[in-house]
Amino acid sequence: MTITVSALYTYPIKSCGALAHTQLTLDERGPVWDRRWMVVDSDGVFITQRELPALARIQPAFEGDCLRLSAPKMPDAAVPLQQRDIPARSVQVWNDVCEAVDEGDDVAAWLSDYLSEAVRLVRMADGFVRPANTTYAPPNTAVSFADGFPLLLVSDASLDDLNQHLQSRGKMPVPMSRFRPNVVISGCEAFAEDGWRTITVGGVMMDVVKPCARCVETTVDQATGTIPDPAEPLATLNTYRKQGSKVLFAQNAVHRAPGMLRVGDTVTVMETNT
Repeated sequence: MTITVSALYTYPIKSCGALAHTQLTLDERGPVWDRRWMVVDSDGVFITQRELPALARIQPAFEGDCLRLSAPKMPDAAVPLQQRDIPARSVQVWNDVCEAVDEGDDVAAWLSDYLSEAVRLVRMADGFVRPANTTYAPPNTAVSFADGFPLLLVSDASLDDLNQHLQSRGKMPVPMSRFRPNVVISGCEAFAEDGWRTITVGGVMMDVVKPCARCVETTVDQATGTIPDPAEPLATLNTYRKQGSKVLFAQNAVHRAPGMLRVGDTVTVMETNT
């Protein structure tokens, strides 16, 4: 059985809309432009769909030398890809304090108007290095504003398995977008990724470092920015994917060097967990 990459995604603004790709360039922090921007409150603390599900309907797109933002009933907004030459400010994502550049009053007003909340858009400062958790990641692993690691991977079979469990409980199936992965894999058994330690994807070697504990963001319909069922899919995952106090779905991964991922790349399992 050949295991391959079936889909690739990035999320330029943390907790906002996804972009699908046929190929992804990886730099030191992960996929280029993935979660390099973040919405923060007036204190510089990150905001996600956990607090504001409507973030899901803010759709980024790269257009020339700008990142363009669109949202329902709003004119488009844009920020330049060239980082602003202003002093960095401190912002917080989880327990990490990071240096970031504020993208200015215009896009802050646009976001605040759409979200009905006073927020700002910040971008990770070019020279700043946010280290990943060395309990799991190799030393000197850098990460963007992603929750904790450069890449999140999951198999189509795992989602199929979850949807079978959901339907057996009389619940609606959910799409892969609920789980916001970077790399989706096909051709393996459900949850095979749980047993992987080291893989190559095309020519890129990766360490599979930590299962992903899921939160209420998985209840947000990414197409509508609403919560159709506040219990699902977490309640179903809780019936068979619980470990301690957490429910697990997908795996965090770290690439060992910059490279390129492509849809159709062969995934080779180099080392499994004992």
